[in-house]
Amino acid sequence: MFARIASASSELDRCLEIRRAVFIDEQGVDEALELDGLEDTCMHFVAWKDEPYEIDRAIGTARLLLDHDRNAKAQRVAVQKAARRCGIGRLLMRELEAEAQRQGAHCVLLGAQLTAMAFYQKIGYEAYGAEFDDAGIPHRMMRLRLR
Repeated sequence: MFARIASASSELDRCLEIRRAVFIDEQGVDEALELDGLEDTCMHFVAWKDEPYEIDRAIGTARLLLDHDRNAKAQRVAVQKAARRCGIGRLLMRELEAEAQRQGAHCVLLGAQLTAMAFYQKIGYEAYGAEFDDAGIPHRMMRLRLR
């Protein structure tokens, strides 16, 4: 398995394809909500399960939003349905967290779908705050303090 920051436009396009398949097609999220116009201000990560690491074989993505105070927010974490439960999500999050730390962040925040909370708890995130709706899907905020 391998994950890294997406740098070429073809890699960003593949990240958007994966998000479209997971969030829009599979989960029914409105396209206008999913494609929120923040693509150019975020760092995108792309992941593969097996070699060769060609962009059309990528199966996972995530994005990192850093604000002006270096607060880090993990967003749009998506793994293709057939590739779930094999460690790709964990790999993406570890790469994202490492980059957030390199950028000076002290913690990573995310809005987790309730169905994904167990995954994030398993990798060290803590839930806080009340449940909220995002794109018609119940979520809770979670955070991981970086060392």
